Amino acid sequence: MFQTTRRRLAIWYTAVTAVLLLVFATGFYFYVRNTLIDRIDDTLNHVVEIVERSLVIEPIEKPLSVSDILSGTKFQVNIPASFRDSSDGVDDDRIDLEWFSSTGELLWSTFSEPLNVPIHANRAGETVWVDRKLRFEGGNPQEVSDLTAEFQGTQREEIGGFDGGLNAGAIELNANRISTKPVSTRTIQNYSLRQVTQRVEIGRQVLGYLRVSHPWFEVTKPIRQLIFDLILGASLTLIGVAAIGWLLSGLAIEPVRESYGRLKQFTADASHELRNPIATIQTNVQVALAEPDIEPQQFQQLQVIERLTRRLGRLVEDLLFLARQDSGIVQQQWVEVPLDALLMEVIEEQLAIATTQNLSLSLEIIDPPGGEDNFTILGDWDQLARLFTNLVSNSVQYTPSGGEIAIELELAIKNKRNSQLSNSMLQVKVTDTGIGISPEALPHIFDRFYRADPARTYRNSAGSGLGLAIAKAIVENHKGQIRIDSQVDLGTAITVTLPARKSPEINC
Repeated sequence: MFQTTRRRLAIWYTAVTAVLLLVFATGFYFYVRNTLIDRIDDTLNHVVEIVERSLVIEPIEKPLSVSDILSGTKFQVNIPASFRDSSDGVDDDRIDLEWFSSTGELLWSTFSEPLNVPIHANRAGETVWVDRKLRFEGGNPQEVSDLTAEFQGTQREEIGGFDGGLNAGAIELNANRISTKPVSTRTIQNYSLRQVTQRVEIGRQVLGYLRVSHPWFEVTKPIRQLIFDLILGASLTLIGVAAIGWLLSGLAIEPVRESYGRLKQFTADASHELRNPIATIQTNVQVALAEPDIEPQQFQQLQVIERLTRRLGRLVEDLLFLARQDSGIVQQQWVEVPLDALLMEVIEEQLAIATTQNLSLSLEIIDPPGGEDNFTILGDWDQLARLFTNLVSNSVQYTPSGGEIAIELELAIKNKRNSQLSNSMLQVKVTDTGIGISPEALPHIFDRFYRADPARTYRNSAGSGLGLAIAKAIVENHKGQIRIDSQVDLGTAITVTLPARKSPEINC
């Protein structure tokens, strides 16, 4: 019981910490990711401003002047003069440039092939997915191989350009600018780019579009490393919290364990001390009842005393049994118990009471194929007799006159895959047509001193509310299982499953 509570406390500690770590890690992840993206966007916008200022704009027909602008003269960008220095300037910054006409036609690019990405003005930055092969050019195949490996995520040294790790090293894409140099056959397929597009205008005339691109892996690589670090750190933290939670829960529950131990000891001591006085009172009352000269009124009073002392004696015995069971000091007498014979004995004891209350009490034994010892289990005869006596007497007590009580014994057939129980299990089912148990009461039906409903005592019950608690303790002591299914006004079915002919591992 205490181990279960301790385990639950430790799980709660760990679960709460896991939620807090998840919230923190998620927030930190998005913060770092957005910071990286913002730095790339700032870099791209800075490059756009530099390149835009370096554009060489020429009139189509005559020299540039203020009057030309006012008169609506058409202009154009001198591409060779504008991008000669710009292309060289971005070689070491992992940045690629594209220049489009006002109609969206690609006129100049540092890429070896068009990206086929729709052009539209966007200074806020966007991420695009390029699903095509990108060839790298260069005279030295080894250099191209190194650049390809670098694009795929190998370690790069930080070189000048823009600060931070966003623009470290030489951009591989810039090795592919349009030129007459030989083109390597090495390719990379399926990659992402971060892009900023600026519409270049003079007056009301759109001269073209400048698009600046940056490899997206400059964000994904540190983010992957961050995710790995967060998962590793969170896992180690959770392991530590689980260990500390287990330790702290043990310290927190220790006073409760000690108090419960003292309570169990008190219950055992009190039950033991009360047993002898109650037995003495009961003996004296029985002797007094045997006197021939006793008056009728005194005889009736002595009968009440005898009945109450008998009831009190059963209560003390039950408390003493449970106290010893909790303390693990019950002395079991493990022998081979023929369960069919034991049930017949229980039925004989309860049959007279059932008959006086006009109840039908029956026992059905379903014979499996095999020998005569199929219904033999290893257990304590007295405890098992007490178990089934409690169950049958409960059914007798809470079944209205004219009802039926059926006890069924069979060899449980279980699917080995879907069941935790072995195939060698005996199943005893006690079914009645009694008043039933409400769904709200079923979870508490095995609690000590629990009464499901005052209406269940309609037959002047002398029970103490410990019968089912004792039954469960006995079943668990024999490594079995007990289950109750019930519907109000329809009846109750109690199923007990016990291992057959196999010694359970009992802690005596």
